Amino acid sequence: MHEEKLKENSKDTCDIFCFDEEIVNRIQPQMEQVSGVESIFKALSDATRLKVAYALTLEKELCVCDVANIIGSTTATSSHHLRLLRKSGLANYRKEGKLVFYSLSDDHVRQLVYIAMIHAKKGDPNGR
Repeated sequence: MHEEKLKENSKDTCDIFCFDEEIVNRIQPQMEQVSGVESIFKALSDATRLKVAYALTLEKELCVCDVANIIGSTTATSSHHLRLLRKSGLANYRKEGKLVFYSLSDDHVRQLVYIAMIHAKKGDPNGR
């Protein structure tokens, strides 16, 4: 069985090691631009935070209490995830008396979440 897995996995790799030096030299220095971007995807990799971010794509601004009800959690849990999104630079907040409202930090975040949702639906043959 282990050998079957190796054969199966070897279909998606090169049979020989070679590379195009010109392409590598052109692209490799640009890899430094990725630094810091992983924190965005890390923040959105949690299912609850992704639900919160998605809810914020559907409504410009939501109160912590509304988010808690939308995702079916406590306000403490909702607040925790919103705070993490804010610390990751993905959300903003404002206080109005005793209420705290959150919104996505900009349209780039909105587009990122929206595009991920479309991509996920496209990958599902049933469109769910």
